[in-house]
Amino acid sequence: MSTRQASVHAKWIIGQVIGTKMKKTAKVRVTRLVLDPYLLKYYNKRKTYFAHDPLEQCTIGDVVLLKALPEKRSKHVNHELAEIVYKVGQVVDPLTGKRVAGTQYLEPLTESTEDTEVSLTEKLEQLNITASTAPSAS
Repeated sequence: MSTRQASVHAKWIIGQVIGTKMKKTAKVRVTRLVLDPYLLKYYNKRKTYFAHDPLEQCTIGDVVLLKALPEKRSKHVNHELAEIVYKVGQVVDPLTGKRVAGTQYLEPLTESTEDTEVSLTEKLEQLNITASTAPSAS
């Protein structure tokens, strides 16, 4: 008795660009987790899609969002580039909103340290992160 898994036809897919050598087409690798029924462990399953990129705006390493086309554009192109989620090399610190390279800020934070502390505490409050205090013995 064999079991056959149905293929997933998702309308929206997120993946990483691995090639842009074709005109107006990006090669995107999508990784998803698949459960091994015998071991009951999840493994990465990779699939490569070709997406129409009319403006040729993505580069290798970008994380992009793909939208399924209602009909095939060509033999291999089934999707179009909807959005570049993360541009490669442009890492932004989530607390300060400034660009960083490793542990160094590429932009100056601010002139005064008080404003930085206030803005950081406001951002931490927005993210619901609080400093935990030591539990008191009652």
